[in-house]
Amino acid sequence: MEKVDIKNLPLHDLEALISGQGKERYRAKQIFKWLYQKDAASFAEMTNLSREFRDELERTACISNLEPEVVEVSGDGTKKFLFRLADGNAVESVLIPDEDRTTLCISSQVGCAMGCEFCLTGTFRLTRNLTTAEIVNQVCAVKRQDPVRNIVFMGMGEPLANLPNVIPALKILTDPDGMQFSTRKVTVSTAGLVPEMAMLGREVVINLAVSFNATTDEVRDRIMPINRRYPLQELLAACKAFPLPSRRWITVEYVMIRDINDSIEDAKRLVRMVSHFPSKVNLIPFNEHEGCAFRQPTQESIDRFHKFLLDKHVTVITRTSRGGDISAACGQLRGRLEKR
Repeated sequence: MEKVDIKNLPLHDLEALISGQGKERYRAKQIFKWLYQKDAASFAEMTNLSREFRDELERTACISNLEPEVVEVSGDGTKKFLFRLADGNAVESVLIPDEDRTTLCISSQVGCAMGCEFCLTGTFRLTRNLTTAEIVNQVCAVKRQDPVRNIVFMGMGEPLANLPNVIPALKILTDPDGMQFSTRKVTVSTAGLVPEMAMLGREVVINLAVSFNATTDEVRDRIMPINRRYPLQELLAACKAFPLPSRRWITVEYVMIRDINDSIEDAKRLVRMVSHFPSKVNLIPFNEHEGCAFRQPTQESIDRFHKFLLDKHVTVITRTSRGGDISAACGQLRGRLEKR
């Protein structure tokens, strides 16, 4: 009989497993705390469970873990982790320090099927979805080395294309008996999978970031193929319908690409678009990489775009590039190592 990887199970499913073995449901919370608050690597460490129960767990279940194969540290404190998975595939996580908090950017797939023209991960194509355990274990592994305050699903892959594994991972991350992250501290990013946005909103309370990156269907069709399936009007309607708790907003991600989407006309259209729902805008200057013809916008056009949004009372942040000396952009470390 194949063993159950216990880190694939949110608390509700673990309770069902435990009660199915004739044990009290509260034992699941004890196991959860050992896994995610004490970082137990074996059932033998769980000393408030009977030896008989621990032996039974050893026979039927296992506890998976990840250890980084490569860690690169930037001069600005950014850390890039490369994790080798059991089947030989690799994914990346990036830890970004920012004053009194750190944000961990994690992956949800090996590669990506979205095919966004500006994205390096898209050149790897989709190999497979990550399991719930592989998603959670990225956080567990980094927390052994560094404190983590915020988590963003903005690494390799499209999280909403892997909802059956991402939703249980979100439940583990935010469970008071699990990893105890506030739902305000966890953000899921999407390229704009409209039906899955509604599903995510029904299943969990979480922060949402949406990669718009264009203000016309013509441009978005060109740089983000998903737009041909869910054009901007449908995406805007999905953002408007997304359930937001009081004083929360959707983060609008906008990768600025020179002479593609960085004009004042684009800024005007973006202002109109984000007026339909509570939002803040993240401007992200394009990060040039080998094999992509797109160019980084000029500082002048970034400043002009930012000021226009600010003058129209849009909450806007221009994200500064981090970890440029360690290939911290998504997919760069994996791509470099595979070439080698």
